[in-house]
Amino acid sequence: MSCLLLTSVVALTFPMAGDAASDQFVEPVQEFIERAAEAHAQISPSRREQLTTIADYVSEQIRSSQPVNLTFICTHNSRRSQLCQVWATVAARYHGVPGVTCFSGGTEATACNIRTVRALRRAGLSVVTQRDGNNPRYLLQYSEDHPALSLFSKVYTDSPNPNGNFAAVLCCSDADKKCPTVENASVRIPLHYEDPKVADGTPAEAGRYDERAFEIARDMLFLMSQVSSQN
Repeated sequence: MSCLLLTSVVALTFPMAGDAASDQFVEPVQEFIERAAEAHAQISPSRREQLTTIADYVSEQIRSSQPVNLTFICTHNSRRSQLCQVWATVAARYHGVPGVTCFSGGTEATACNIRTVRALRRAGLSVVTQRDGNNPRYLLQYSEDHPALSLFSKVYTDSPNPNGNFAAVLCCSDADKKCPTVENASVRIPLHYEDPKVADGTPAEAGRYDERAFEIARDMLFLMSQVSSQN
């Protein structure tokens, strides 16, 4: 049974591998990226195996001259999938991986949670509100050389989201259970993360979101480093 998802859209095309050094990230985030890129030793063997599966998919798409569309999925498209979308985009640029486009989605219609936005800001990214409301739209700037990313919730079948030829990456166990198949996905890969929502409204809130942002950034940088080494 297929599952309807909401997505945040990132539509960017990346340069050939090896061009990363020419890119200019917004200065506050560079230290965070470098720290996360150096933390690969913290990744467990089982998580490395999951990330390598995604890396193999990306590499095969590149070798076949096919588009590389990654859709990260969690329940509400408010926290983990948004973080994955952003850091996968940054990681692909950092490692000079070509042709990657990142999306994120949920099994329910919500919005990008403000706590997620705050964590991204604390990491050094520039995130501003473009439109308020129940489903606000945020613009995130990560590079001086590329347009801002637009973060918001929308149905994954709507243009310009991919309606085929994409990898569905399940970021939470709930979405994984609810979506035994993902409509039109080429491949479905589980990559679960603990929901930082468990700390909402507590003194540990900011720390838990920062921990999850760092973990996801670390994993996405490792993933794209594997792709870079294969191409």
